[in-house]
Order: sequence, then structure tokens, then C-alpha cells
Amino acid sequence: MKKSVVLAYSGGLDTTYCAIYLQKELGLDVHAVTVNTGGFSESERKNIQENAYALGVKSYTFIDETESFYQDGIRYLIAGNILKNNTYPLSVSAERVFQAKAIAEYAAEQGAEYIAHGSTGAGNDQIRFDIIFQTLCPDVEILTPIRDLSLSREEEIQYLIDHGVERDWRKSVYSINQGLWGTSVGGKETLTSISGLPEEAWPDQITKNEPETVSIQFEKGEPVGINGVKYSSVETIQKLEKLAAPFGIGRDIHVGDTIIGIKGRVGFQATAAVMIIKAHHALEKHTLSQQQLMVKDQLSLTYGNLVHEGKLLDPVVEDIQALLKHSQRNVTGTVFITCYPRTFSIQGIESKNDMMSADFGHYGEENKAWTADDVKGFTKITGNQTKIYYSIHNRKKA
Repeated sequence: MKKSVVLAYSGGLDTTYCAIYLQKELGLDVHAVTVNTGGFSESERKNIQENAYALGVKSYTFIDETESFYQDGIRYLIAGNILKNNTYPLSVSAERVFQAKAIAEYAAEQGAEYIAHGSTGAGNDQIRFDIIFQTLCPDVEILTPIRDLSLSREEEIQYLIDHGVERDWRKSVYSINQGLWGTSVGGKETLTSISGLPEEAWPDQITKNEPETVSIQFEKGEPVGINGVKYSSVETIQKLEKLAAPFGIGRDIHVGDTIIGIKGRVGFQATAAVMIIKAHHALEKHTLSQQQLMVKDQLSLTYGNLVHEGKLLDPVVEDIQALLKHSQRNVTGTVFITCYPRTFSIQGIESKNDMMSADFGHYGEENKAWTADDVKGFTKITGNQTKIYYSIHNRKKA
């Protein structure tokens, strides 16, 4: 009997090449698996399945991980207000580790001898997939034809043509990866340090030009409604994306240090992700203490880097998640945002847990918690060490 390989299959050029190569060159039964993290419509799913079987795969499986991706991933990215390099909401990098995890678990269940992915040797995804695979199914050999053969896009296309796979691979100028938490966009411009992406490269064109106010409801740090209408958190993200993407909000180019040590650029449109993170952060500033915010900022940076680098299974991740989850118990309320073409502005928040309550005074105007003499004494104590330092060193100078 032929040995079997579970292939992480998206239906794109790289994984299509892998599906043919693993059969024709290595003589393996290919079991193609697509993991949805919120990026595939029903028609796209059907098309991917039809194409997979047309390539001769032994079986095709579609695994929907959208809800799991939110519950085990996105909710913590929100709680941590995580923007890589203060820019990127980990749209694709967070997805990849959840896709890899689902595929590894499937391969282990099926008893596959091999597991394969279509990553090249020049990006982050190869690390994310390999780390998850070698952790969850250490006895299964990992196959990476594109990386191992150092193939160019042109070589892949020619190989597929030679094996009767006729598609217009060249029609796609830009590499698009779409999911619940945003869409990445790569093209010739992102290979440079100077060029921006043209309007036509973005997944949504700007069709809204008049300002529009939107409210986002949060319960214990999780988005649960838009404009007063309750939804599940996944639905809230989807509704907000549909409502605000026509403004062109959430577009940017992320520049960062890759896991493999080189600099990289990628465009992204993450309308809902960016708006929710900024809205959530605004609500936190009203409902959390100074020390809570400070400690969360420190741990969130570490957490974001761990997820970005594919280290979701490191035990410290659960430790940080526990703190992030507990910190959200009072982060409940509504955030009001005005959308404009290409940008947005947070107008304010409303929360029963607002620590900026008038019961305690108005900053710069009125206080109800201390006297003038209290402030004089506090100032002497809190500034005493600085006063001592300058007294000593000014005396030395004299």
C-alpha cells in the first residue's frame, strides 16, 4: 500500500504544486486538508474541493476553525491590544498557528506517515508550521517541496503546465491571504522599502466618503455588538468589517523583523481588528488601574511575539492568557467611533465601570477626595528623594 501524506492545502499555486509533486514524484496518497479561519466563502470552499479532487488527491477535508480561532486566539489579541511593532494586528501570523494545529491533530488522528505544507524557505510560515507539527506529531516526517527544491514561482507554474494543470496563475499580481482578523496583501511593491500599494491592490475599494458614527459594545473585554445590536463575537467582527471596510480603514504596511532574521514588508487590511483593538484600549484606559495597564502592556508584548513566532504551544502562553482573561472582568461598556475615509476617531466611551466618574471630581477643575493640605504633604513626600539627591550633588559642585 502507498504511504499517506496530509497536505495543508489552500488551493493556491504552492499547495497545488505540492499536491501533484507528492503524488507523481514521491508516490504518496495525498489527503488534502483546508483549515478555515474565517477567510473562505461557501463558493470558495466548493471550488477548492473540486480543484483538489481534480488534482487526484485521495481525500479532501475542510475543517472550520473560525470559532476556535476566536476563542483561543483573537480574544487574547484583543485583551492584549496587540499590534506588532505598533502596527500589525497579527492577522495572518496568528491564523497560521491555528491552521497548523488543526492539521497536525488531523494527521495524528489519521495515522499519516507524512505531513506537508507549501511554505517557501524565505518566510515566517515555514517556522510556524514546523514548530506546531514537530510538537503535536513528532513521529510524522515533514515534507516541504517548495522549500526543499528552492523553486521559483515560474518553475512551479511550468511544472503544473507540464502535468496538465491549466490555470491562469499569472493573473494574480498580488498574494492575498484573507481571514477573520484581516487580510494580508503582498506584491512587488512590498519587496521594496519605498513603494506603497496601489488602490487596486486592496481587497476593498473606498466607496464611503461621508462620516459615520459606529458604536461597539464590549462585555468583559470581548466585542459583543454593533450599534446597539447584540451578536456573537465572531459575528461582531464580521459585521464591523463589512460596515467599515468601504471607508478604507485599517490599511497599512507592516515592516518587521522576521523569525528567520531578515526584514520584511507586507500590506494588510484589517478594518475590524484595528478598530476593535483601539476601541478596546480606550475602554480599558477608563476601567483599569494604572498598574493593571502597565503590567498588561509588558506581558502583551511578549504574548504577541510568541504567537507571531509560532510558539502558541509554549506553556507560558497559557499563563499569560490567564492574566489577560482575568484582567478583563471590568472591561464592559460601549465605545463610540466616527469613521472617515482611510481613518477613524474614537469619540468616547460609556461604562458603569468608568473610573473617570464625576463622583470623585473633574480633572483640572474640581476634586472631592483630598484637601489642599493633603496635596502639600503628598508633594513633600513623593519629591523628597529627588530633593535629597540635588541637595547633595549641588553641594559637591559648590
